Amino acid sequence: MLKSLYIENYALIDSLNIKFETGLNVITGETGAGKSIILGALSLILGQRADSRHIKHNEKRSVIEGVFHISDYNLKPFFDDHDLLFDEKECILRREIWTSGKSRAFVNDSPVLLNDLKELADKLIDIHSQHQNLALSDNLFQLKIVDVLANTATELEEYKVAYTNYIVSKKALKDLFSESQKSREEEDFLRFQYDTLKEANLKVGEQEELEIELEALTHSEEIKSALFYTTNLLSEGENSIESQLRAVGDKLQVIERVFPKVSEITERVKSAYIDMKDVREEASRLFETVEFDQDRQDFIENRLSTIYGLLKKHNVNTVDELINLEIEIGLQLANIESFDEQLSALEKETSVNKEMMIEKGKVLRDKRKSSSLKIEKQLIEKLSYLKMANTRFVCDYKEKKTPDITGIDDLQFLFSANKKSSLQPVSDIASGGEISRLMLCLKAMIAGAVALPAIIFDEIDTGTSGDVADRVGAIMKEMSSGMQVIVITHLPQIASKGNVHFKVYKEETDLEMTTNIKMLTSSEKIEEIAGMLSGAEITKEALQNAKVMLGV
Repeated sequence: MLKSLYIENYALIDSLNIKFETGLNVITGETGAGKSIILGALSLILGQRADSRHIKHNEKRSVIEGVFHISDYNLKPFFDDHDLLFDEKECILRREIWTSGKSRAFVNDSPVLLNDLKELADKLIDIHSQHQNLALSDNLFQLKIVDVLANTATELEEYKVAYTNYIVSKKALKDLFSESQKSREEEDFLRFQYDTLKEANLKVGEQEELEIELEALTHSEEIKSALFYTTNLLSEGENSIESQLRAVGDKLQVIERVFPKVSEITERVKSAYIDMKDVREEASRLFETVEFDQDRQDFIENRLSTIYGLLKKHNVNTVDELINLEIEIGLQLANIESFDEQLSALEKETSVNKEMMIEKGKVLRDKRKSSSLKIEKQLIEKLSYLKMANTRFVCDYKEKKTPDITGIDDLQFLFSANKKSSLQPVSDIASGGEISRLMLCLKAMIAGAVALPAIIFDEIDTGTSGDVADRVGAIMKEMSSGMQVIVITHLPQIASKGNVHFKVYKEETDLEMTTNIKMLTSSEKIEEIAGMLSGAEITKEALQNAKVMLGV
């Protein structure tokens, strides 16, 4: 239940701290006194969008805070899921609005997203206004009412899971089919690319090796000449490098016996002689291997031409990339070849999911329909109590052409206020007063089915008066025995049923006009009810009638 509501710098309100009670809380006041302002402030902590224009003139910030008693409503899972501090007794919702347009929301002093605030608020309080009466003509709203009264939460969740699975597999099937059609259109081109790359029989590192070999073939005469010159210079004649190194070594070895310090030089000369001999032998061997081969050069040039052409065609830089591309195209072709198998499997999966969705939808439909008979009977009884004795009401189900997330059937409330008129959709024939009474009865039934901590009725008594108004008040009083009910009303018959009575009024000073609220004492209740009965001038008769209505 809502224990208290604190409002600061909102519209015409300086500062209000309203402490509500259990049972039926009545709020009255003249038109324009500010009842809607209080309700507007309350709606902000219930997750409604903020508007900085509502901040009191010349103030920078507005604060609205509501304290709720929650010990009986098993809300700990919500707090755990959203990582919020949980107090098993109280919950504090707060909203701060700044003239800059910034808005912040808090739950137990922890900042939260607006959607999370709204989700929690929906578990704490329901605001029913004349505007919500219009929702009764919405088939989706009607379906939600039946689901609440029929307690279809389990069946609806199972259906939603099955529906989602069907939609997901149906979309996957559509996407796969589109992909297969597109791929099949490209198959010939992919096959040509793959065959060309396959036929090229590319090898890793091949391009670099061929380019080196081609360079050697192109300069073969120059290479042989250099090698021949090197071999001759090192070995031919007495003045060759090898002969001279050998002679130097011999001379040094002779003096080494008498001049040991030359031994290191001797060894270095011997080593140089051996190295030069090896160089000459290697150059001679290479000379024998180098031979100009026109056929080989033609082959390499053709091979490199093929490779360069493929690189340019596929816009890549290396043979490795071409090889990877060949593998990738091969996989694409293999995937195309398996499309029929994939489509067949997905078609089967989609068909199974559709059957499951229909099955779960029928279970949901059956529970809705079986509960609808009880709902129709109970609603007609309540409407009869509200002086609509000839009312007929039916929950009319029709199978949807295309199932959606709500089920496989459409629901429409059919209504007639008298026996002779045919049943028609509620929105087509019900008057404002009839709609108000119909919604009140539905809310009363919902209150009996759902453990909602509190409900607010905002002047839903439109079109009612006299005995009907008295009975409307009686229904609200009955509802308040199991939950907190807050009602904003202009009717004394309803106001007289309250456990506590608040009056909203305006005060004017030299500087400004402000909205205030106060809880009425017993004597003030009598005067307020009498004023509602007789108008501006309270008569003795009105005072007496007020006492009778209040039972004092």
